[in-house]
This record gives sequence, structure tokens and C-alpha cells, in this order.
Amino acid sequence: MAERDADRSVSQTVRAQLALRDLILSGGLRPGERISELQAVDAIGASRTPVRMALVRLEEEGLLEMIPSGGFMVKSFSERDILDSIELRGTLEGLAARLAAERGASVRELEPLRECLGQIDELIAEDPISIEAFSAYVTLNARFHALLAELSRSAPVIRQVDRASALPFASPSGFVMVQSALPEAHQILLIAQDHHRIVVDAIENREGARAESIMREHARLAARNLRAALRTRSHFNLVPASALIKTPGTT
Repeated sequence: MAERDADRSVSQTVRAQLALRDLILSGGLRPGERISELQAVDAIGASRTPVRMALVRLEEEGLLEMIPSGGFMVKSFSERDILDSIELRGTLEGLAARLAAERGASVRELEPLRECLGQIDELIAEDPISIEAFSAYVTLNARFHALLAELSRSAPVIRQVDRASALPFASPSGFVMVQSALPEAHQILLIAQDHHRIVVDAIENREGARAESIMREHARLAARNLRAALRTRSHFNLVPASALIKTPGTT
């Protein structure tokens, strides 16, 4: 009975966390806006205990900042903040790839990654690539990165990769839709897919340093897309949660 109650409490907290995160990322709560526990309860219709835990978790994710006088404030992010987050994710994914290579992965364990690569190959065979294909790529790309982290067989590394990827602009697919609007969109996807293929090959051949370096380089494609987004307003509007990003002229 106690175990069932604990499971119910966790699921309620997760639902509250997802609801509040969606409210922030959709612009329902703006950067600098204060949100108290009671306001959050009213906003998402959850009870106080799961909301309290959800607010703490979102503060740990970096979406909220605790206010000394009580409550939380929605954070905003500078270009440097986002570039640092992308670099951190690349470093952690590089570590995951190195561990996967050094610890060894069987043909069977690599098969889901290869299947994912095959599906991505089918999408990027189009030139130009449709918006629908880019949307499908977002899902497949997220799956590839998740599978790669799991190959590390390290719970702490997987957990930290997940945390580093929690913000939409630090995730592996955070700027893919921006990329879709660039003239060199197809070329960048081909480079990204080549990185994917190289890291799988490096893991199979137990080349840890090679696997690590390619994933760190791979993350820098997101940094390239961020800079493109900041140059053009129409591109910037394609970024999930763009309202949280400080642009020139904002405080």
C-alpha cells in the first residue's frame, strides 16, 4: 500500500512538472515572471505537494530560479548560456560514446542504432528536404542520441546527459527546425548523419577517443544553428521556447 502511494506521488509530481514546463516553454510564463506555489496550483490544477516538488525539479533543470523572498522566477538565457549548455551536452555525450566503445557493444546492441541510421538515410535522401521530413528527423535524431547514451551502461552518465538535454535549445534537436530554413540545410544534415555513422563505427571498433571527439564535434552543429537563428528573426521564431532567449536589445 505504501509503495502504491509512493508511485502515485511520483506520477503526480511528474505530471505537474511536465505541465509547468509546457507552460514556461509555450510562453505562458515569461522570463522574469514570478510564480509562487499557490499560483502554480491554480495554473495547472494540481495539489500543492506535487507542485512544490515540480517547482524544485524545474529549478534544478535551470528553467526556474529560486527567489530569496519566496517563490520562483522564470529564467532567461543568453547566447553564452546556451552555447555553454550545448558544449556541456557534447562533452557528456562524448563521454557516453567513449564508455560505450571502451566497454564494448555487441552487433545486437548496435542494431537499433543502425536501424535508426537507415531511417534517417531515407529521410535525407530528399533534396530539398520537406518540413515533414525535418519533423520526422527530430524524432529519429532524439532516439539515436538516447540509444547512444544507453550504450554507455552508466546510469550516472545517462542521467546527466538527460539533464543537459532538458532545455529545448540544448537538446540534440533544439535547432533542427531552424536548420530547415537555411540554404545549406541539406548539407548540414548530411554532415550530422556522417557524424552518427562515424561514432557507431568507432564504438564497434572500440575506439574510445575517436567516438568521444566526434560527439563533441557533433554538438557544435547546434551551436552553428543557434548563431543562424540569432541573425534572422524568421529563423529565431522557429526555436522552441525562443521567448526565453535574450536577444540584442533585451535586458
